[in-house]
Amino acid sequence: MRVGDWMTPNPVSVSPETPVLDALKLLGDHGFRRLPVVEAGKLIGITTSKDLKDAMPSKATTLSVWELNYLLSKLTVAEMMARPVITASEHEDMEDAALRMQEHRVGGLPVLNDAGRLTGMVTVSDVLRAFTEILGLREDGVRLTLSMPDVPGSLSRAVQALAPSNIISVATAGEAGGQRRFVIRVVGEGQRGAAERVREAGIEVVDE
Repeated sequence: MRVGDWMTPNPVSVSPETPVLDALKLLGDHGFRRLPVVEAGKLIGITTSKDLKDAMPSKATTLSVWELNYLLSKLTVAEMMARPVITASEHEDMEDAALRMQEHRVGGLPVLNDAGRLTGMVTVSDVLRAFTEILGLREDGVRLTLSMPDVPGSLSRAVQALAPSNIISVATAGEAGGQRRFVIRVVGEGQRGAAERVREAGIEVVDE
């Protein structure tokens, strides 16, 4: 699944000259947590609600209301934005974008097209939507967790044992001792007896 299929298109953005108070209002009005910063059509930074709120004077300040308003009116996004920006491409796989978010500990990435123009935002929420879709979590069926040797042909054995049920999703992860876990969701004919058929084929069923 590509980033372009799951991103939020045409994201709200701000210019570097946007006052911090205006940017905060935008975030509040739209329920966003981050704003790409664009200048002359080019992405030059990103700012988050936390960055902007951190720019607000402490409640313990001795400044007067007039002084505060004056200072805040002069404070712009350019002074608070992060750069360089970690981005994603419309055409890359969602798992690659998700890994980049994890590695850099960010909750979202601006998405660029082939021309380097900002076309969307992909966030952790989008990754979760894609994850639940891939695993078929919104579909009926039976979910099985199998433990098999991490060798060629293991999955083929499971597929044969699960017939005539229809496999709608497969996820896998390695584990200790040369084993691999497979999380498989099946629907249709024979789904209720799927676990027993797998056991009869000599495959360990960890969970069902």
